[in-house]
Amino acid sequence: MQLTEAHSKAKNKVKHASTNPKPWIRRFAQIGYFSKGAVYILVGILSLMAALGIGGKTSDTSGVFSTLASKPFGEILIWLIAIGLIGYVMWRLIQVIKDPEQEGTDLKGIFIRVAYLISGIIYGSLAFKAITIALHAGNSSGNSEQSTSAKLLSQPFGQWLVGILGLIIIGYGIYEFYNAYKEKFAEKFKVSEMNKHEIRIGKKAGKIGLSARGIVLSIIGYFFIRTALTADPDQAKGMDGALAEIAQEPFGQWMLGLVAIGLILYGVYLVIKGRYRHMNIG
Repeated sequence: MQLTEAHSKAKNKVKHASTNPKPWIRRFAQIGYFSKGAVYILVGILSLMAALGIGGKTSDTSGVFSTLASKPFGEILIWLIAIGLIGYVMWRLIQVIKDPEQEGTDLKGIFIRVAYLISGIIYGSLAFKAITIALHAGNSSGNSEQSTSAKLLSQPFGQWLVGILGLIIIGYGIYEFYNAYKEKFAEKFKVSEMNKHEIRIGKKAGKIGLSARGIVLSIIGYFFIRTALTADPDQAKGMDGALAEIAQEPFGQWMLGLVAIGLILYGVYLVIKGRYRHMNIG
C-alpha cells in the first residue's frame, strides 16, 4: 500500500514538473507582461486626457517615455519599465526557441514563432529607446514608422515591401478583432486559479482592449499602404498618428476617448494575462 502511494506521489511530481514552467521563466514572462501593460495603460491615459482636453496628447508606445521623463520620478519608472520589457523580450525568445505552447514545426507553427521573434525585436527596440531616454542619450521625437518606410522604399521592390507590411499589420488588426469576438484569448487563462470577479474583468478587458488595438493597427496598416502607393515615407504613421487621425473625424474626440479607454483596458488585460497565463514548459 505504501509503495503504491509513494509511486503515485512520484508520478504526480513528474507530471507537475512537465506542465509547469521553471520559476525564472515565469518571472520573465510576468514582469514583461506587466511592463507592456503599464505602457499601454499610460498611452491610453494620455490619449484619454487629450480627448477630454485636460492636457494630455496622443502618443505611441515609445513617445510615452518622453512624457514620463519630464515627470517627478519619471526616469525611475522608465528604468523599471525598460527592465520589464527586457524580461518580455526574453520570454518571446523562449517561445521561439523552446516552443512552450507546442506550436510545432509545421507551416502554422513556424509562422507563429516568427511572429514571436518579430514581437521580441519590436519590444527590444522599445526597451532600448526607454534606456536611451533614461540616460539622457536620446528622445522619441523621431517617427520610427517613417524611418522604416524610407529604408524599405530605398530597397528593390520597396513599394511592394511597404504595401505587404501594411497588409500584414491590417491582417493582425483583424486577427485581434477575431480573437476578441471569439474570446480565444481567454483560453490562455488559468481559470482554476481565478475567482469569478477576475475571470469577468479579464474577459471584458480582453474583448474591449483587443478590439481597440485592432482598430489602431488597422489604421496604421492603412497608412503604410498609402505610403506604398505614393512612395512618400511621410505618409507612414504609428500609433500616435492613428490616434490623431481618429480625433480628426466627426465626433473624433468621443471616438478617441473610447479607443483610449480600450487601450487602458488592453493594458489591464495584459497585467491579468501575465498573472494567470498558461506557461507549459518544464
